[in-house]
Amino acid sequence: MNEKFWDLKKEKQDRMINAALKVFSQYGYYHASTDEIVKTAGISKGLLFHYFGSKIGVYAFLYDYATRFVTLELTGHVEKNENGYFELYEQILSAKVASMAQYPYIFLFLNKADEEDYLEAVDEISERRDKYHRIMEALRERADVTRLTDKADYRKTWDVMDFTVQGLIDKDVKSDNFRADIFMQEALEYIDMIREMSIKE
Repeated sequence: MNEKFWDLKKEKQDRMINAALKVFSQYGYYHASTDEIVKTAGISKGLLFHYFGSKIGVYAFLYDYATRFVTLELTGHVEKNENGYFELYEQILSAKVASMAQYPYIFLFLNKADEEDYLEAVDEISERRDKYHRIMEALRERADVTRLTDKADYRKTWDVMDFTVQGLIDKDVKSDNFRADIFMQEALEYIDMIREMSIKE
């Protein structure tokens, strides 16, 4: 990547990043079009390639940037000593929502990248993808499961919350009027409902 990208105004950087996140999340690597990215970003194709060299250059940068950005948000929102099962989940959710406030398509992109099977793209992101997954798994392993009912399998309960949040992301981000604060409120309503069914009296 051309380091001069970081000399651009933040607004223009984010416009390019958000455009690429949106297009790659919709189509995956192979079918994503750089024409669509530059159209969405409102820039020339020459400028895109000046900064990133190629389509795979854009994709590799984007995955690295997205996972690093989310990791930083997790550091800022998840307390080091927090291990309450639902408290920890809510702090992780808060970090995700903060990420989406700036980059709405970031988790649609990361989830699409998890499904990526085009070899050139996989080779570029596999190491970083594995690292990101280890970070997320380590957070889940911190959760204290002792307050869960005997019927509430701790992994499946976490998965249910993840599936629920992802479903809301799929629905809300693709709408024309996505707002991170409203999304957070809606997501917490579901998490609270799952909590009530899963915690011992």
